Amino acid sequence: MPQLSEQLKAALAGRYQVERRLGEGGMATVYLAADLKHDRKVALKVLKPELAAVLGADRFVVEIKTTAQLQHPHILPLFDSGSADGFLFYVMPYVEGETLRAKLSRETQLGVEEAVRITREVADALDYAHRHGVIHRDIKPENILLHDGRPVVADFGIALAVSAAAGGRMTETGLSLGTPHYMSPEQATADKNITAKSDIYSVGSVLYEMLTGNPPHVGASAQQIIMKIITEVAEPVTRFRKSVPPHVAAAVAKALEKLPADRFESARAFADALGNPGFTNPTFAGVTAEAKPGLAGWRNPPFLAAAAVAVLAIVVAVAGWLRPEPPRPVTRFGLFLPDSQALNPTGSGARVAISPDGRTIVYVGRREGSGGGFRLWARSLDQLRATPLPGTEQGVNPSFSPDGNRVAFTSIEQPRTIRVVPIGGGPTLTLTDSLVDQGGVSWGTDGYIYYDGRLEGDGIAKIRESGGQPEIATRPDSATGERYHFMPSALPDGRGILMSIARGNPDNTDIGVLDARIGRHKVLTRGLQGRYSPSGHLVFATADGMLMGAPFDLDRLELSGDPVLLADGIAVRGNQRVDLSISAAGTLAYTAGTTTEGVRELVWVSREGVASAVDPAWSGDIVGRLALSPDSRAVAVTLGRGAGRQVWVKQLDRGPATRVAAVGWNPAWAPDGKRLLFSTPGALQTVPADGSSLPVAVRADGSTPSLSPDGRWILFSGRTDVLGARTDGDTATQVLVGDPGIQQLPALSPDQRWLAYASDESGTWQVYVRPFPDTRVAKRQVSVGGAYAPRWSRSGRELFYFDGNSDIWAVDVAPGPVFQAGTPRLLFSATSYGLATNSFDVAPDGRLRIGAATTHRGGWPYRSSKRRDVLTTNRSSRFGMRSFAPQWR
Repeated sequence: MPQLSEQLKAALAGRYQVERRLGEGGMATVYLAADLKHDRKVALKVLKPELAAVLGADRFVVEIKTTAQLQHPHILPLFDSGSADGFLFYVMPYVEGETLRAKLSRETQLGVEEAVRITREVADALDYAHRHGVIHRDIKPENILLHDGRPVVADFGIALAVSAAAGGRMTETGLSLGTPHYMSPEQATADKNITAKSDIYSVGSVLYEMLTGNPPHVGASAQQIIMKIITEVAEPVTRFRKSVPPHVAAAVAKALEKLPADRFESARAFADALGNPGFTNPTFAGVTAEAKPGLAGWRNPPFLAAAAVAVLAIVVAVAGWLRPEPPRPVTRFGLFLPDSQALNPTGSGARVAISPDGRTIVYVGRREGSGGGFRLWARSLDQLRATPLPGTEQGVNPSFSPDGNRVAFTSIEQPRTIRVVPIGGGPTLTLTDSLVDQGGVSWGTDGYIYYDGRLEGDGIAKIRESGGQPEIATRPDSATGERYHFMPSALPDGRGILMSIARGNPDNTDIGVLDARIGRHKVLTRGLQGRYSPSGHLVFATADGMLMGAPFDLDRLELSGDPVLLADGIAVRGNQRVDLSISAAGTLAYTAGTTTEGVRELVWVSREGVASAVDPAWSGDIVGRLALSPDSRAVAVTLGRGAGRQVWVKQLDRGPATRVAAVGWNPAWAPDGKRLLFSTPGALQTVPADGSSLPVAVRADGSTPSLSPDGRWILFSGRTDVLGARTDGDTATQVLVGDPGIQQLPALSPDQRWLAYASDESGTWQVYVRPFPDTRVAKRQVSVGGAYAPRWSRSGRELFYFDGNSDIWAVDVAPGPVFQAGTPRLLFSATSYGLATNSFDVAPDGRLRIGAATTHRGGWPYRSSKRRDVLTTNRSSRFGMRSFAPQWR
């Protein structure tokens, strides 16, 4: 990032003096600059390099000139555009004020009169542009600037200019035009004939959000939002805000019609309707809250209680789903499991397997009794209840033998082992304990069981089903950025194996295939996990929870056609794991619904395992690390997944939540509580905790940062090492821990004497402590039985960590110049609470103590507790299934 800024400054020297970066959008990065010729401040927008490479300078400059003629009080004019040393840029006035997005992030909803006024003025600008032949194509709150309360629309026609300059090659950039929440249905379906009525839909969506606090359609991923835009009618605004006048609600509904022909004839007509108390919409008149029983039922407590035990979605005859001719019926249904047999909500491995004949599922469920933990359960689809499989305690990654009589699995009890159990009951056989990891097991038809191993280079291992010496099946290709292989899935007849390929960032995972004939692997597509369908297709899940399918050539081990969307709502857990299993008979089993993982709540928990809600009215798709503020009055969290992750600050007195960064994750507080440090795709950034200004980059390396108590050190995770850098003096990156394996999640003690971190150097994740800053002189392992995510108490007298069995442990630490730690003691099991691996923090000692979290939405009521000091997130137990079944095209 700093190198790019210097190149940009040099390229524009003499014309513009680049002062600082203001922000970043989907197509461009925005800089504050000085126009040297006219002595004025300007907003300099530089197209992203990958986009500029596709467009070409000459064509872009020609196309963007068509927008320079627009002159309107509510349109931000275009001052200049051009190219310089490979950079494509355009220049607009620098407006003092804020965007509508910033105002909505702060206030959530606007007054009805203010929202209508802003919309009418924006519509007036749209009408002017449309009459001059220019369509905006990307109306959204980020592109509406507020100057003294007056809206000014920015980037007018830029999307059109980019699209025209690309000449139909936008797919080469990996970018899309339009923002999913505000896309019209015709944009969402990639219709080439975009008219002015698309802008009317988008500004109607913006008004909808100003009135209700959310856009018309929301979802956990861009794909889900797009599907809703295409298929679902937006709820009336009066359902969420009764004070909206009938004529305004009717106008919004007409602007959001699916068919362009059913919308207003012009933006002017939309503005007039908003100002006319007599305006009515016959179509809207028949749509009332009472006419939506399904949606209303979802909010009813009895429905939630029933939905709490829904675990799996089963799609029978997946081959009929995929084959175009002749069409075969596809049967879908969900399995509802009693709470005592419920699916285990956590874990790093697969949780579900279906037998070759498609008649039985084995899943990871809760262990009976008060001891906590989990085990494997078997459920025949013609039975109403499941039965536990003896000898499978702490088992994950079930996989059926080809004859369906046995199940292989990973036992995560230390040391981890690969075991086999008869499906009808009997003794469990241990095949190996040789450097077994948690990421998947697959029983092939070639007599081998494949598993996630650590024999050499974090690849896939294999062992004969009768036992013996493990062998290496795959090794990651570090030259192409591969970190490790996991989630193997054996192909028929020993042809090879499918596997997931991790490259460091959870959102940067590929699906690959090993060719058994030559012993080499290659990448097939981007995705989290893939399975071969007997119909001759690769069925795979994406990070956004989409279920995709593509024709697959089993001989050449290549995709032979383009992927298409089969369904959405596949549950993606916080560690980017999905549950996906296909039988030889063509039955697909998966865990369904973003509600399985997406809804989390903040809770205080006590040492005795008693939980109390922080704010029952507030929940969200909370992922990754959360961080309590130094005064424990607020918590910083990450909401969303994939490219949609954002940093928010929630006040713990049931006050408001504020979005402080549109892109980012794993926040950490500065010692004074005034700023946050967080990760982004290309840099570590910092932002005021109140969101009063945009984030700025502080370093171009690392992830999961934290600041030392005195603020003089930034600690962060590198690719494989724990890194650090001073904030004063020499700010060069230093390797603090560079042992073999992966070291990450550094945590510095309050007195700055001791550095705790997690490492897999032994083949199992454990927590270690070293002196700081001279980390080379000593090392002490403090955990037992596997550990991750260390956290210090505010006094430094205790160190907490999360283990591989979903338990939280504490270790007493004695003060003094020599590190002295006691024996780790188990505080509580988090298995029943859905606690995410890294989603907890520890509040100050004294009045507040540590504890556990339960959920009230699954029938486990909260209980009050006066002693609390772990703040964590737990999943809501609203499990469900969404039915969506397009035919293969």
